[in-house]
Amino acid sequence: MNLAFIPSPSTGVVHLGPIPLRGYAFCIIIGVFVAVWYGNKRWVARGGRVGTVADIAVWAVPFGLVGGRLYHVITDYELYFSSGRDWVDAFKIWQGGLGIWGAVALGAVGAWIGCRRRGIPLPAWADTLAPGLAFAQAIGRWGNWFNQELYGKPTDLPWALKISAGPDRIAGTYHPTFLYESLWCVGVGFLVIWADRRFKLGHGRAFALYVASYCVGRAWIEHMRVDYAHHILGLRLNDWTALIMFLLAVTYFVVSAKLRPGREEIVEPAAVEADREAGDDAEAAKADDAKAKAKAEDADGRAGTDADGAGPDAPADAGKSDSPAAADTQDEAAGTAEPAGVKAEAQAEKG
Repeated sequence: MNLAFIPSPSTGVVHLGPIPLRGYAFCIIIGVFVAVWYGNKRWVARGGRVGTVADIAVWAVPFGLVGGRLYHVITDYELYFSSGRDWVDAFKIWQGGLGIWGAVALGAVGAWIGCRRRGIPLPAWADTLAPGLAFAQAIGRWGNWFNQELYGKPTDLPWALKISAGPDRIAGTYHPTFLYESLWCVGVGFLVIWADRRFKLGHGRAFALYVASYCVGRAWIEHMRVDYAHHILGLRLNDWTALIMFLLAVTYFVVSAKLRPGREEIVEPAAVEADREAGDDAEAAKADDAKAKAKAEDADGRAGTDADGAGPDAPADAGKSDSPAAADTQDEAAGTAEPAGVKAEAQAEKG
């Protein structure tokens, strides 16, 4: 008897009136939000514009959901199209069943469309989104916990996952492979962040590192699972897929490093053009301010010159009054002053 284990929720859905709130859907939505939010921060840090990652995600996310569901339905078609099964269940995505391989593949097609419309290189956008995508997977895997699915072999370990009896499952304690993969994805995300900062990865190499490192973990986790899957040469189909994707990612990483070393200097030409125009406008405004200041100083100089004209260099007759009465008074004063001077001289001679 296992005394320590991870309990599973009794239900994966809560009803808010007639509206069902499903834990699986919440995990997917939160994961997408985290990927876009963190991807936007990385994109802006590389010189892109705010909102560009979200605009492209509008294309990538729906394509990714469709691709993930298609991969699951095609590889596990017996669950929906065999005898006694209802093919309508293939559209019930909330019940679980998204293949990451199909999600990434078709999501990349949607991202390519969005990038092409914005004139942005897809590899640069993928590099920016890579760690956020790993974190989104880590969150999304908890949707399997709500649905009590994708667990591993029976175990009595203290962190075993307790599963209740239900359709296609037997009650017991099993390896929580959803938790293993969630923790692995967190590690992958931090690995990509570290490598990108340390080596300045570019031209899709950060995304290739994410794919390769995820495949390593997925291979051994997939081997632990006990849910139904197709086998080829003794290996589950997803193990083969992980191996192929790992080889492709490593090959791309090596070849890209030789052909296109370094990192893109410009990830969003429109952002560079906008910054250039803003700089030109700022320089024009600065020049206008300088001209206005020069005109103001020139006007102050002319005003000072006019004020100085009333000083020592003023005309000699500046003190005379233009009034006729004042002129007569001045003449009379002059006339009176002359006889007085003559009389003073005559008196001096007599004496």
